[in-house]
Amino acid sequence: MNDTQQKGQSTPAQPQDQVPGRTEPMHPKPDHGEQSYHGSGRLAGKAAIITGGDSGIGRAVAIAFAREGANVLIAYLNEDDDARETARWIEEAGRKAVLVRGDITDKMHCDEIVERAVREFGKLDVLVNNAAYQMTYPSIEAISDDEWDRTFDTNISAMFRITRAAVRHMKAGGSIINTASINADKPNPGLLAYAATKGAIQNFTAGLAQALAERGIRVNCVAPGPIWTPLIPSTMPEDKVKEFGKQVPMKRPGQPVEVAPPYVMLASDEASYISGATVAVTGGAPML
Repeated sequence: MNDTQQKGQSTPAQPQDQVPGRTEPMHPKPDHGEQSYHGSGRLAGKAAIITGGDSGIGRAVAIAFAREGANVLIAYLNEDDDARETARWIEEAGRKAVLVRGDITDKMHCDEIVERAVREFGKLDVLVNNAAYQMTYPSIEAISDDEWDRTFDTNISAMFRITRAAVRHMKAGGSIINTASINADKPNPGLLAYAATKGAIQNFTAGLAQALAERGIRVNCVAPGPIWTPLIPSTMPEDKVKEFGKQVPMKRPGQPVEVAPPYVMLASDEASYISGATVAVTGGAPML
């Protein structure tokens, strides 16, 4: 845990003007497991796609997957420095890293991500739909049509399209993992559009798990609570950043590395009878 984000302490104000934000200017730096995550071959030989894998939770999952033996394609918007850094950690683990830059609200790009993964790896075993967009607004009147559409296009419509393309190539034993949020259960009124998409993601996950069960493809979601990622300082007011994480029982934000283990478990063959589940990683805040 970072020293400046101990229980009950405030996080320094650090606004970023570019969404979804960058890792480099963050203080303290997020912990993605660079020094602490040790793999044990649980994903040996698997091929995975992680959207939004350049930073935050996506980077932590990419590092964990690679150290567990998976080759990883990282789909990202435009954060080239962050994406290259994630690729470096994947390659340092002895696995293949593929970077695909582009906007997942572009319908054709969703297909291109999957096609590139299959071309590079020869197969697709795991899809992690993690990319997300959010912005804080004081009222519903402050949310424009374009803002609402951008949030839904990024968070749920792209998830549908990438998943639709992926299942054409996935065999029995495949795993789809969607990033939901505690907002699916306890919506933050300041994140109205984002919270609505996270509720949709949880519902999409539950329905798709049933639809793909006969094919032997499992579908689950992970619901993080307050996790310290670039999305936070780039989309929240300074006062919210300072208090970030204090609202949960553990009284601190989680680190990306603390979210990665459920993704590994759900991607592995150990989770062969788990589908349609939501795994909460919320610092003690219940999701019932």
